[in-house]
Amino acid sequence: MSAKLAFVFGLLGNIVSFMVFLAPMPTFYQIYKRKSTEGFQSVPYVVGLFSAMLLIYYAFLLPDSTLLITINSFGCFIETLYICFYLYYAPKTARLQTGTLLVLLNVVGMGLIVVLTHFLAKDSTRAHIVGWICLVFSVSVFIAPLFVVRQVIRTKSVEYMPFLLSFFLTLSAVMWFFYGLLRKDYNIAIPNILGFIFGVLQMALYLVYKNAKKAIQEKLPEIIEMEEEKQNNTIPAELKEQIIDVMKLSAIVCSEIIPVVPHLIDDHALNVDAAEKIKPGDETLKMICT
Repeated sequence: MSAKLAFVFGLLGNIVSFMVFLAPMPTFYQIYKRKSTEGFQSVPYVVGLFSAMLLIYYAFLLPDSTLLITINSFGCFIETLYICFYLYYAPKTARLQTGTLLVLLNVVGMGLIVVLTHFLAKDSTRAHIVGWICLVFSVSVFIAPLFVVRQVIRTKSVEYMPFLLSFFLTLSAVMWFFYGLLRKDYNIAIPNILGFIFGVLQMALYLVYKNAKKAIQEKLPEIIEMEEEKQNNTIPAELKEQIIDVMKLSAIVCSEIIPVVPHLIDDHALNVDAAEKIKPGDETLKMICT
């Protein structure tokens, strides 16, 4: 009975994890439209690839672990596509950083785990050792969202914490927890307890802060108006009076000059010398006309 239930939860875990693996698609669509990876990091995809590779190795050491192999094989495939897509549009510095991380984590790190556990560990303990490595790494991966939680609390914005992603991660943690529990594989069950707790925390924060940005945007015109009034009030009274005097003077000068222009144009149209029609004392206006 427990084996059948474990299969059901494992199958549901495959379905939900499949959707989680596809969650970054909108991110890479933005990269494609912008033709740039500016503002995005490759670390989650490199770490996701390493996690999938590690779980596949662990699954091969266990009996009847087909469901772990299937979903993590798809994970390796999709994470590799994400990384290749990222490298194609990334600048030279980001490519170098991503390549260095790939070599250190996925080549050197994974290679050392396989070689050391294969040659130094006994057959009876190899799966247990690799399972503990998976447990520690999975716990560290589930703790990583705490940095996002900190950012949400600090900025009061859920822009970088989509609700659907948090929901599916929580649902995935539930499925894999019961899968590990029914199979008595605590290396799978224990990390997903943390995954469930942090997933619920993220959804709760989303509900708390989802309207915070909207409220700030609604108050933004009022804040701008208050700042403008504050800046206007900081202008000295003497400077205000000078500005008013200059405006009055310009209005007087303009009212005297504007009627002269059509008059001069009419005179030129009649081939009349405009300079002769200017009074001898108006030297300034004579200069303007010439």
